[in-house]
Amino acid sequence: MPPDDRHAPVRELAPYEFRTDHDLPGARHAVRAAALRAGFGLIGQTKIVTAVSELVRNAHVHGGGGTLRIEQVTGARTGLRVTIRDHGPGIADVAAALADGYSTGTGLGHGLGGARRLVDEFAIETGPGGGTTVTVLRWAP
Repeated sequence: MPPDDRHAPVRELAPYEFRTDHDLPGARHAVRAAALRAGFGLIGQTKIVTAVSELVRNAHVHGGGGTLRIEQVTGARTGLRVTIRDHGPGIADVAAALADGYSTGTGLGHGLGGARRLVDEFAIETGPGGGTTVTVLRWAP
């Protein structure tokens, strides 16, 4: 179980807005750069970048774009906390959306559940008409 980070120092990096397909690679690059600065190895970088890429893509496709906030958390351990927020229609059934194989589009349906498996902590806040906010945290080794 990861240590409680509520009182750990946090360094927030510049927020990143994404509105078009052309913005998505920039979001991935920002997360990879932050993971490098935080001391993540290649596997850790790949896991956090893959998780965030899926979440940003979902926010773009289903929520019309949004914002990405990256925070470096330090304390007993170092990690990255990434928050993706959109102002779309929200997710009506979170449990179903987290289940493998669930898709509202043409994808394989591994997005939210797959992202959750790649990180150490995963939280989602959503509701019909209220947009969606997903916060993930991955600890560096």
